[in-house]
Amino acid sequence: MTDSEIRLRGANAGVSGGPGGGLGQEMSLFKHSDFLKFWSADSISFFGSQFSALAIPWVAVTALGADPSQMGILGALSLLAFPLFGLFVGVWVDRNLRKRTMIVSNMGRALLLATIPAAAILGGLNMSLLYIVSFLVGTFQAFFDIAHQAYVPSLVERTHLVEANSKLETSRSTAQLAGPSIAGVLVQIFSAPYVILGDVLGYFGSATFLSTIRKKEATPEATGKTVFEDIREGLVVVLRNRSLSSIAGCTATSNLFSNAYGVLLLLFFYNELHMTAFESGIVFTAGGIGSVVGALTSSRISRVLGVGWAIVSGALIFGVASLAFYFAAQPFAIPLMAIAQFIIGVTVVLYNVNQVSYRQALVPLEIQGRMNASMRFIVWGTIPVGAILGGVLGQWLGVRPAIGVAAIGSMLAFLWVIVSPVRKIREIPGR
Repeated sequence: MTDSEIRLRGANAGVSGGPGGGLGQEMSLFKHSDFLKFWSADSISFFGSQFSALAIPWVAVTALGADPSQMGILGALSLLAFPLFGLFVGVWVDRNLRKRTMIVSNMGRALLLATIPAAAILGGLNMSLLYIVSFLVGTFQAFFDIAHQAYVPSLVERTHLVEANSKLETSRSTAQLAGPSIAGVLVQIFSAPYVILGDVLGYFGSATFLSTIRKKEATPEATGKTVFEDIREGLVVVLRNRSLSSIAGCTATSNLFSNAYGVLLLLFFYNELHMTAFESGIVFTAGGIGSVVGALTSSRISRVLGVGWAIVSGALIFGVASLAFYFAAQPFAIPLMAIAQFIIGVTVVLYNVNQVSYRQALVPLEIQGRMNASMRFIVWGTIPVGAILGGVLGQWLGVRPAIGVAAIGSMLAFLWVIVSPVRKIREIPGR
């Protein structure tokens, strides 16, 4: 697969063929029964995941007394599977049925997370268990996420990709809106380990909905290529296309630094700002509100700005907004950080809906898994590095200065896309 072959899909980034992000004239996806099942599965699992996203680090900080370096390790392990196995997972996804891969991944995550409340009951809860569960759940997540993005273009038409991704982001954003505050309340009422059971139920429910999708996937044909030849093909797709490579660079840089300050936020909230779990949930909920707004408006914004400038502006604004965490101080810390989280929520979704839809429309179905794996290898591979970096900076500089340094790094991520052909993209390929 060469760069010129990809461009046969009408993906010339310099073409200005009309407003970007618009939808075709086909019927709404609300009438697409299989997409509705897929959407339901995605919504249920993501809502449940909000519980463990707050509860696991909260257990580490409050029950096990984790320090910045341990929080960095915990955050790194949860996404270490992407740099370790991501490229191989992409080959697996392109060689196997993607729906089946997602179902097995959900079941595996549910069973693993169930060990945390079980350990709390039996008195065996410790950081080693959190490390192991985080790594293994992250491994299943690698399979699920790569299969998920590769599956969407086979489920809906290319002209419906922005609509589909906007709907998926709307439900995810709604989960981010309601999930953290509900999780914060539940952590206050119950012990944090037991709140993780909400995530367990979510993954089981998601697997059930996925199993009811009727549309048959085409059985992947054997190519006769080795695993490493397939891996190379996926990397070539990303690295030889200037738009894809610059999007990868932007996202990787943002993920590196946002995760560096992200692993320190609960320590910052709890130890320096003396916030409760409920107050922490309020700040994260504001990000969820912003994400919902971003999901509902991303198509309209991209029609006005064009897909390229929607991507560029999103990257610039969410980087600048992250500086608010460094300046947060009581009594105005919570409103300041809530406003920043709202802005970050809007612009991250604006960025993601447009760049993911562009990638899905650009690349042929048979290589979607390897393309997504290559992108995830690059852009999520920096996340565990960022988590370790945040822990090191937190130990060396202190938590607040470390957050400031990381926020400045996040601000610079947009440079990748502003100087690339991305800014000239007007519409999703194939419209």
